[in-house]
Amino acid sequence: MNIPSRIEHLRAEMAHHNITAYLVPSSDPHQSEYVAPRWQTRAWLSGFTGSAGTLIVTAEGAGVWTDSRYFIQGEAQLAGSGITLERQQVPHAPEHVDWLVENLRAGQQLGFDGRVVSLSQARFLEEKLSTKGIKLNAKYDLAANFWEDRPKVPTSEVYAFDTAYAGQSRAEKLTEIRTWLTKVGVDAVLLVALDEIAWTLNIRAADVAFNPVCLSYLLVTKNDAQWFVGKERIDQKLSTALKEDGVEVADYSKIETALQNFPASQQLAIDPTTLSYRFYELLAGKDLKESGSPVVMMKAIKNKTEIQHFRNVMCKDGVALLRLFRWLEKTLKTTTVTEVEISERLAEFRSQQNLYKGESFPAIVGYNGNGAIVHYHAEPATCASLNASGILLLDSGGQYLDGTTDITRTVALGSTTMEQRRHFTLVLKGMIALSKARFPKGTGGAQLDTMARQFLWQEGLDYGHGTGHGVGFFLNVHEGPQGFATSAVTSRGRTALQPGMVTSNEPGFYRTGHYGIRIENLILCVEDRSTDYGNFLRFETLTLFPIDRRLLQLDMLSEEERKWLNDYHQQVLAGILPLLKEDEERTWLRQQCQPL
Repeated sequence: MNIPSRIEHLRAEMAHHNITAYLVPSSDPHQSEYVAPRWQTRAWLSGFTGSAGTLIVTAEGAGVWTDSRYFIQGEAQLAGSGITLERQQVPHAPEHVDWLVENLRAGQQLGFDGRVVSLSQARFLEEKLSTKGIKLNAKYDLAANFWEDRPKVPTSEVYAFDTAYAGQSRAEKLTEIRTWLTKVGVDAVLLVALDEIAWTLNIRAADVAFNPVCLSYLLVTKNDAQWFVGKERIDQKLSTALKEDGVEVADYSKIETALQNFPASQQLAIDPTTLSYRFYELLAGKDLKESGSPVVMMKAIKNKTEIQHFRNVMCKDGVALLRLFRWLEKTLKTTTVTEVEISERLAEFRSQQNLYKGESFPAIVGYNGNGAIVHYHAEPATCASLNASGILLLDSGGQYLDGTTDITRTVALGSTTMEQRRHFTLVLKGMIALSKARFPKGTGGAQLDTMARQFLWQEGLDYGHGTGHGVGFFLNVHEGPQGFATSAVTSRGRTALQPGMVTSNEPGFYRTGHYGIRIENLILCVEDRSTDYGNFLRFETLTLFPIDRRLLQLDMLSEEERKWLNDYHQQVLAGILPLLKEDEERTWLRQQCQPL
């Protein structure tokens, strides 16, 4: 069944249920960013595989709304499908809702699967559409009626995550949540987000590619907890440990019954951004408190054990990258290398490091013009071949038991132009400015984001993505709530940075069809000092790998910026050099880290 055929099948189902427009988001029942194949409905229906996008289908047409990171990818994947690429002007803005308001009429119905749309999203739709008399129908997963080979719900092995890495026991985390219950004045809280549950219970799995989580729900009361995951997935040792900590294991499918039977005399805390609209309907008549999840901030602020592991994991991740770039340099002297080969080799080098579990996201390996596609994914049949010229952008990360990494380096494979060096240096100056920032407590990501863009802005240049995102500890590489974003409307933009938060610092510049530039380190928010004007914070750089000096325009760097780069490279040497046993590797690293 090709894409046009799938859309026609969907239209037939819409007509059967008197649905005028049908909305298909990118999410799953847990509002995950990365979703298991079972819920990749938007991708299956449209052929567009970007991680962010919304499909809307009517009897007359169809469109996918996505942001600038995916414009080039969207054009290619939607070509010939009959589906229009709708270019969002503002990232994360619900511009598709404005289109619905303009194009639907009173009495018509907007349909969607209430299991994969959050309560917050459904309310926003209702608020906007009800003014025109447009109704919502959240009853049907229409694709289920004709998606014959739809993947099953994943059931990977669930395993305990040792306290030696987590830094806090399961019992301690449950106690912390119960303290919050008392403080807020509720009887229970329902956790829906998969990484929140994995963090709370100190468990990991592989239900979602690149994210060590398992599909489940967790209901925590003042006295006990119910984990809806499936008893068959838990071995005897973990089952015993869970029982000792007061956690009862139930089937994943039993959550709906549990919500329907939740005592009307008790109050349940929910997070409307993760609770599905379907579950909200099941909870009709219950005493609900929309307080959000307490685990979001608990998880975001890393403990001392996690922080030390983060520092250590960067060293061995740097070793893997060193071996990749040495291999690349040597190979390009005699032959070409494909983008896919680089991705595979890097995964291989990472796998040789202790406690490695897999990649933290699909590596972005963009040579020359492909580097300008922000979330480019190389495919064997269409990827570029590199030679000893041009620019390579490599954005990658690893999942280790002792931490998650995410690093981007842009490197020259041959001679560079003045334009390339100027753009690279403007990006680096912004990255350094954010790395060196000192700011009062309460400062949000939108305020700090400007520091990374200032030098590009002075030249009339910019980039179309946020400057950074939170990072989990052997969890999701994209973690809320903090980050660096241009808009304070988003969680990343409005959340105040706090000590213990680990965030990416990744400004960039993209010249379509020519090259992409991005430089990314992970940075840890730490206490700085107290003054008469308040308590101040700063960042500690965690990521350890050289920044390519061949792409620098040295006369554009101030003395302070040169000092930062020299100091950073000394930090790289101190972290990686002790792990290198071969003299050639040590010599290569020293050459890359020579002072300016």
